Amino acid sequence: MSTSPQPQPSASLEEALAHASRLLEVDPALAARQAEEILRAVPGHTIAQLLLATAHNAQGNPREAADILQTLAVAQPGSARTQLELGIALGRLARGDEALAALRRAVALKPDLHTAWLALGDHLTAIGDTEGADAAYANHVRHSVRDPALLQAASALAGGRLPEAEHLLREHLKKLPTDVAAIRMFAELAARLGRNEDAEALLARCLELAPGFHAARQNYALVLQRANKPEAALAEIERLLAIDAAHPGYRNLKAVILCRIGDYATAIDLYQELLAQYPRSPRVWMSFGHALKTAGRTAEAIAAYRRCTDVDPALGEAWWSLANLKTFRFSAADVEAMQRQLTRTDLADEHRLHLEFALGKAREDAGEYAASFGHYERGNALRRGQLRYSADEMSARVRHIRGQYTREFFAQRAGAGTAERDPIFIVGLPRSGSTLLEQILSSHSQVEGTMELPEIISITRALRAQGGDGAMPYHDAVASLDRDGLKALGEQYLAHTRIQRKSDAPLFIDKMPNNFMHVGLIQLMLPNARIIDARRHPLACCFSGFKQHFARGQAFSYSLDDIGRYYRDYVQLMAHFDDVLPGRIHRVIYERMVEDTEGEVRRLLDYCGLPFEAQCLRFFENARPVRTASSEQVRQPIYRDGVDHWRHFEPWLEPLRRALGPVLDAYPDVPAFAVPGIGMPEVAVHSQ
Repeated sequence: MSTSPQPQPSASLEEALAHASRLLEVDPALAARQAEEILRAVPGHTIAQLLLATAHNAQGNPREAADILQTLAVAQPGSARTQLELGIALGRLARGDEALAALRRAVALKPDLHTAWLALGDHLTAIGDTEGADAAYANHVRHSVRDPALLQAASALAGGRLPEAEHLLREHLKKLPTDVAAIRMFAELAARLGRNEDAEALLARCLELAPGFHAARQNYALVLQRANKPEAALAEIERLLAIDAAHPGYRNLKAVILCRIGDYATAIDLYQELLAQYPRSPRVWMSFGHALKTAGRTAEAIAAYRRCTDVDPALGEAWWSLANLKTFRFSAADVEAMQRQLTRTDLADEHRLHLEFALGKAREDAGEYAASFGHYERGNALRRGQLRYSADEMSARVRHIRGQYTREFFAQRAGAGTAERDPIFIVGLPRSGSTLLEQILSSHSQVEGTMELPEIISITRALRAQGGDGAMPYHDAVASLDRDGLKALGEQYLAHTRIQRKSDAPLFIDKMPNNFMHVGLIQLMLPNARIIDARRHPLACCFSGFKQHFARGQAFSYSLDDIGRYYRDYVQLMAHFDDVLPGRIHRVIYERMVEDTEGEVRRLLDYCGLPFEAQCLRFFENARPVRTASSEQVRQPIYRDGVDHWRHFEPWLEPLRRALGPVLDAYPDVPAFAVPGIGMPEVAVHSQ
């Protein structure tokens, strides 16, 4: 193409270009005709070509726009506007990876091009790059506002100076309380600070003032999803998709929500559509793999995770996802590839710790136990350093609960709560065999398996907000509730978990293990619900947790000392409830389930008030989605080999033994310290 300079446009040509530019906002079809007339008069005029391509984009003709823009981008590589329009056109043509590249070039060329930041944020949302999307949206706000005070607040928010941004936004909203741009910005600030209830309220207000503010509605859907309100989040996303069905960010968030509520078939279809658009997006491949794994499509999940590691071999979570299948075995080439990534000096800790856990599993499978433990130890140390966890605070919470939930406390509230018996709670520690119990029970015709439901945690958070400050203020709020209040909580739990129920089975399972901390609340609001305590040998259970990198929560599991003390607290708390609520909780000892499966299954079903059904013994034929780390293991018959597998690592478990103390010696019985009125003995522990 010739690079000779074009003739300077005449005044009439300048007027024609200006007129075409103005028409873009009101009548893009007429703008296109005006641009075509200019190009007939001045063939190859770059500004007119850009106007014509922009008009095609505005009319929904991305193919015509892309044909012009790809040529124009070669001729004018320094034009940010060309890259922006090219990114828009390519995105609408489902060529997402190319769109991302064009939009990144646009903001690099012109950092204040706010529309490019917005489009970039949408594409980054679609590929699961939450951190990148947040930064892009912050830059969009920063460069799109014109009010000086708001501009200053946006700059502070984009720069991560959150206290400054909060001060500026509060002052601005005092003067202009209905400024929806400022309200949305304040909601984003609240979300970053973990004040999700504030973010939700602010965005609801924002949409009340401006129902057509689509970016705020997208934020609202995300906040609702994070607040365990998937039904409400899905409704907001459906409203947005009704306006723009092809929007990649909306479709990705819908897939995330659908996985949350157990609609994996639809989510998988959405991920497949997104991957056709973003074939080189490792995070979408990973999300696709997670959905396939949960749906029991293991071979396809492995293929998806493999694509992930092919596209980005440094993405540690993809390697860990393969290891986390438990039944997968790494090749020597896989081990070499992971080790090679660990030698990088620029590897982020998040990737490094996942690789350490994955290599721990690979070495363990190869029988290299010393090397395996070294990887697990390093992975845990990295994760432990990212978290704030105190074993002393956990022990204090347990003492608080034991002090409040006495026999007298429950007697005073006898008859409270809702009468429904739908839920079966399985509690205990992670990796205790709870998924096996869930799979056995959900094989019964009257029981539906769901997932580790976060609803109890959501209720405690709401109660905590009422209870003010304190070590465990939500318990104080519980104590203040009358019978109607406790019944309302039970009804709320049933209403909010209904979306997880896909069959007409009368009973369903909530397998959130940490709910053992909330047995008192469960008893008061759902007195007829069943509570099953899944318990496994302390060394087997705790070390299995130590080997596991959890997607979220379980902050106690990244230190042998912490996890041992946590197990002790758990045993003591469950012994307390055995005393104050005699016969209320049914305990299943994992090793007994392995040795006498039919006997233990019959006792379990009797406790749940269910007749024996033979398919409960063939639980491994149950094709239901399983959303925990044991998903592949429970699709196989029970095998004894796993019971004592921890013994391979016995030389390195002395810190765990010390932390467990008498709990280990007494298992499966309860040691004397757990008897009411006897305190916890002093045990030599070494807190980190």
